[in-house]
Amino acid sequence: MNNVRITKEFHFEMAHALSGYDGPCKNIHGHSYCLSVTVKGQPIKDPKHVKQGMVMDFNEIKAIVKPIIEQLDHATILNAKSPHKKLAEGNILFSKLVLVNYQPTCENMLIDIAQQIKMQLPKDIELNRLKLQETETSYAEWFCEDNLL
Repeated sequence: MNNVRITKEFHFEMAHALSGYDGPCKNIHGHSYCLSVTVKGQPIKDPKHVKQGMVMDFNEIKAIVKPIIEQLDHATILNAKSPHKKLAEGNILFSKLVLVNYQPTCENMLIDIAQQIKMQLPKDIELNRLKLQETETSYAEWFCEDNLL
């Protein structure tokens, strides 16, 4: 078996706030994010197949991830259950607001993104790893082998 992992990176800007947090991230602030999406599969062996030698076309990964990135890029993401939500009422301050049902940490965002991507992948392709870089020196990772049922 010759499994290969391929990775595509996506960049976006986003603001968030961590309600109840005991540090400065309790305030609305932004980051320049880098999301790395790694999938695993076997390269197509059929010499007549237009994608011979590929695990998956990078453009196919882009098509799956692009709607997720478009929702988050230049948005403010807030926990719908937090007091920060009051800032968003009437949407006066934010032209692009995403309310989620979790604390919008790097870790929780990865779990959400993983669920969205896994639903879209072809059955013979496995989401292997996600890395969400929040700052130059801080990131969270999601690995398939850590999340097997």
